[in-house]
Formats: sequence, structure tokens, C-alpha cells
Amino acid sequence: MTLDFFTLDQLRQSHPAWRLLRSDHAPLVASFLHRVFVAPNIRVMAQADLAEALEDELFDLRESLGPGAFPKSALDYLNDWTAPERSWLRKFYPSGSDEPHFDLTPATEKAISWLGNLAERQFVGTESRLLTLFELLKQMSEGTETDPETRIAELRKRRAELEAEIDRIEAGDIPLLDATGLKDRFQQFTHLARELLADFREVEHNFRGLDRRVRERIALWEGAKGELLEEIMGERDAIADSDQGRSFRAFWDFLMSSRRQEELTQLLDRVLSQPPVVELRPDPRTRRVHYDWLEAGEHTQRTVAQLSQQLRRFLDDQAWLENRRIMDILHGIEAKALALREAQPAGEVMDIAEMAADIELPMERPLYTPPLKPLIADLELEAGDPDVDAAALFSQVVIDKAALSRHIRHALHQRGQVTLRELCETRPLQQGLAELLAYLQLASDAFKATVDEDVTDAIFWRTGEGAMKQARLPRVIFVR
Repeated sequence: MTLDFFTLDQLRQSHPAWRLLRSDHAPLVASFLHRVFVAPNIRVMAQADLAEALEDELFDLRESLGPGAFPKSALDYLNDWTAPERSWLRKFYPSGSDEPHFDLTPATEKAISWLGNLAERQFVGTESRLLTLFELLKQMSEGTETDPETRIAELRKRRAELEAEIDRIEAGDIPLLDATGLKDRFQQFTHLARELLADFREVEHNFRGLDRRVRERIALWEGAKGELLEEIMGERDAIADSDQGRSFRAFWDFLMSSRRQEELTQLLDRVLSQPPVVELRPDPRTRRVHYDWLEAGEHTQRTVAQLSQQLRRFLDDQAWLENRRIMDILHGIEAKALALREAQPAGEVMDIAEMAADIELPMERPLYTPPLKPLIADLELEAGDPDVDAAALFSQVVIDKAALSRHIRHALHQRGQVTLRELCETRPLQQGLAELLAYLQLASDAFKATVDEDVTDAIFWRTGEGAMKQARLPRVIFVR
């Protein structure tokens, strides 16, 4: 984007972030939305909870600034912030709920992030950013090199550097980061981590914009339905195959790996325990920032799934309307036919000539096939045993879901996440497949859980007769 006068003047008048910075209530809007949405990484909040939090904020401000400050109610301010001329909040109704919910718009989060960068920083690091830029250039240069000899030479050079470093460490020369370098890199990490969370809202916003354009196109479409579906699915495939879509899919595949999550947890615990990092007083949520990424990514995935479901329902409604129109046409033809029943027109109304003579030769007729006669055995019916124990008919297998929930909570109390296979190994299945299904139901209803489709786990149990059975299913991960 070119920053010429006319472009900036149009942005000043139309862009929601710029309008927020020009607003007289900008300190209230930015501080409140940062405290409620950005700082705790809240993606969606119900209207009642958000209005109550804003009422408390307004009460404190009126105590400090006087009763005349901010005379409107909290709900009026929320409705003003969602108006089209501001668009600082997005107001919507989730599926299955009649209560409005609110979420930040990407423009508002950009404005809040820019305001956060205005404050003077006691320490401004440049080394980590230079190293990051240098490493990115190396990756781009090596990733586009087509000469095998050049790539092999670069890899051998890197191997020689690693071997030289190993020799120095074995000799007792262990290079360590000083406090300045550690602070510099940690600031760069926290900045990128917060930017990554903000990017998820923009990804959701792009998908919602695509869905809105598709709905408008469906409502105004006058051609064949096949052409419409082909165009819609082509546009959705274009979004999924775009640079943004491929990058998000690669990020999601990387983050969904349990090995990567455990590695991130260990690295964060080790870095946050370093004295120079402790002096910076980092946000306590930094320790679980990868779980915030996971939660934001899951919310984005659910949003895309809901948009696809709503689009499918919208297309079904269009098909129902078309079928109804066809039935109305048929009923109109029937009504006109009944009206002409008593006054039929004279002469031939319609004459249809056959295209060819219908010839049936005698030898083309099928031969007679006698029907099969069932064989009925002449057996004498015998009375059954009246002493049969009927208790087996009333015996039921009851799964204690409360005990399974306690087992899952106990495992998550010790660890950040645990797989279903590990739960079944520490507490073997007693009721077989029924107990395994109870675990899966708890994963979808009572706990936060993710599924890694790339890894398959085998779960074993022993039946009452002593036989071993197993079930193979994608890895199910319970998350704290």
C-alpha cells in the first residue's frame, strides 16, 4: 500500500482502527477491550458478562472523574461500538443461542497493539531481530537453491561448524548467552507470540468475509445451480490453497503434534526460570502461550466449520424453494386440466407417433420356470425348559463415568496433557469397548480434547474369558 495523501485521507475517514484513535472515548474503549479480550486471550464473550464488566469499569471512572462522565449505560456503549460506522466490536448470535455475543474486530486489535508500542521501553533489543532476519534470508536462499553441489557444500560447512562447537564444549569452553542477549531474545519471542494470537482474528475475519460474499452471490444468482456450486467451491478451494491458507494449515499441523507441545512446555519452563527473564516480570500467561495458540486455532477451525454448515443449510433452503416452485407449477397444470375436463376441445389435441414397430418373436419369449417348492420338515414341537435363569436378560453393564472423570483429572493435575492410551495403561479397561466409548464421550462433552489424525494408538483390554482384544483409533489428547 502506498502512503500517499489521498490513500491516507480515505483511511482516516473509513478505517475502524483510525476512527478508534480519533474518538473522544478512545482511552475507555482501548483500555477496556484490552483488559477484557486481549490480555486474557478471550475470543468470544456473552453480552451479559461483557455489559457487567463495562458497568464496573464505568462505575470506577465516574467515582474518579465525577458522575457526569460517561452518562450512557454499558449496553448503549456496546451497541455504539458495534455500529457500522465504528465496527470496533462484532456482535453476533452463535448457533443454538438467543443471547448476543461479542468479539474484537481485527482493526481494533491492530489499534490496541499500536497503542501498546507507544510506551517507552527500558530495554530495546536489536540483536535478536537482526539474527532472525539473517536466518530467514539463509532459509530463503537455501530453500530456493537448485544446484545439488552448492546445497551439499552448505550442509558440510554447517556440519563442520557443529563439530567444532562440540569439540569446544568437550574441551570445557561452553559459550553462554549473557543477560542482555537473553532479554533481547525473550522480548522478541513475546512480541511475536502476541502478534500470532492477533493474526487468528484476521484469519477468521477473512473467512467470514468470504462467507458473506458467497451468500450475496447465492441470493442474486439467476443461472444454473451447477455453475453456482462450481464457482463457490472453487473460491473456497482458492482460500484453502492460498498462501494464508497453506501457512495456517502448516502451523496447525506443527502445533497439533504432542511431541512439539511437550517440547514447547519444557523450553518455556526452562527459559522463564532464568534470572534475567525473571527480572523482566513476564506475563504469567507466557508459560502457556502455546495452549493459547491451540485454543485460538481451534476457535478458527470451529468458525470455518460453522460457516460451512450454515452455507450448506442455506443451499438446502434454496433447493427447497426451487422444489416448491416446481410443485406450484405442477399444481397449476393440474388445475387447468381439471378446468378443461368438462369442455374438452374438438378434434385431435395431440398426436404422438411411435418411432418404430414393436416386434416380439416367439423364440424371444422366456421359457417357463417352475417355482421352487419349500421343504417343510415334519417335526414335533417340544416344550422348553421352564427352569432357565432369566437374570441374564436383566443384567446391565453400568459404566462409572464419575470414576473415569476423576482418573482423567488426576492425570491432568500432574501433567498438562495426557493421551487416551496412557489413561488406559494406568487404569486398564474393565468393561471393554463400552468403557472406551465412555472415555470418548467425556472427551467431547466434559473435557477439552484434541485428535491427532496422523498418529494411531492401539488400546488393549482383556475380556471375561481371558482373551485379549484391541481397538485402533487416532490419538486422543486430553488437555488441561
